[in-house]
Amino acid sequence: MSSSSTRSPGRPSRIDGPRTLRTALKLLDESGLDALTMRRLAEAMDVRAGALYRYYATKQELLTAMSEQMMEGVTEKVLASGDAAWHERLADFARALRAALLDHRDGARVFAGTHPTGGNVLGFSDALVGVLLDAGFSADDAARTLYAVSNFTVGHTLEEQAADSEENGGPGAAGRLRAAVADGSYPHLRAALSALAGTDFDRHFEYGLGLLIDGLRARRCPVGEA
Repeated sequence: MSSSSTRSPGRPSRIDGPRTLRTALKLLDESGLDALTMRRLAEAMDVRAGALYRYYATKQELLTAMSEQMMEGVTEKVLASGDAAWHERLADFARALRAALLDHRDGARVFAGTHPTGGNVLGFSDALVGVLLDAGFSADDAARTLYAVSNFTVGHTLEEQAADSEENGGPGAAGRLRAAVADGSYPHLRAALSALAGTDFDRHFEYGLGLLIDGLRARRCPVGEA
């Protein structure tokens, strides 16, 4: 006796890698990372949970594939922006990475700790390192710069998206910080409170990125050179 849940021999498969990723990213944007489970993903695709393991043996493998997908087209956009000085191109790579992560709810949380080896992420890394090699950096320094810029960008975006999420549900970290220093016990923090509790994340990001770029330019160029 056949069960109503048994797939008929000629029935087309309802699951494949690309569709799984599209559905996972859609669920991420709708409900956030904490609500994205393999069971919920299977339900959204109208398949049994076990069917997903044909493509992703663990949730971590799924997140790695989602990270790779989020980077689709990012390198091409940066390279299409035209020629510029190496430090300007490096900044463009950092901005493009941040934009890709911000394009999805909890995008930075998904990306952090994954190590995709697909063409989107490796192509991005290769192009960024190539800019630095062309500028005269050693291969080791170019690799470490890739880590520094990527880690700064992902870390900043993690905090940015966490703050956005908190503010939507209550006073958030900025409000708690203002209350904590209001009595004057921390005079230096109070003096800097407008920036510390500010939510202009574009400005925060550009300032930090500028520090990185300035440090790289100082290391790369003798005094007096651009």
